[in-house]
Amino acid sequence: MSPETDLPAPAPEAAPDPAAAARIGARAVVLARLDAAKVAADVAETAYRAEAARRAEELARERAHAWRRADLMRSLAAALDGIGDAEMAVAAGQALLRARLGWSDDSEARAEVLARFAPVAVALFEMESEAAPEAALAALAAFEDWYATTRQSAFWYLFEHYLPDTPLVDF
Repeated sequence: MSPETDLPAPAPEAAPDPAAAARIGARAVVLARLDAAKVAADVAETAYRAEAARRAEELARERAHAWRRADLMRSLAAALDGIGDAEMAVAAGQALLRARLGWSDDSEARAEVLARFAPVAVALFEMESEAAPEAALAALAAFEDWYATTRQSAFWYLFEHYLPDTPLVDF
């Protein structure tokens, strides 16, 4: 007997079942739609996370600017206590700004910033009542707008400069 004769005869091909083929096709459509839905959900989640991260960064920047704005103006208001005239108010405001920004030397750009900040000090100095803060707020807004327009960044970024730790030397 030869090995070729020991093999069983192949089964005759069954006629294709049209109902089974339709079910397989329908299942493929369902699976394709589910796959598309999972990809769409992934894209939506990624987009949401990117938007949330962008918005969180924007809100953090706005918060930092608001705190810096309030802190500088509070310091300016304290520096103006006891000042007798607008010229001294400008000098006090400019000295405060120099100190807060760590500006110990002059440049043309710094002189321009200090000159543009002068109306803020004058407006805060000349406030007549608590009920009329508009002039001081408008002067500050005008200064911020000028800075953003001419420097292409917010004025408050100047307060983000890195100050290295100085080593403590014990003698």
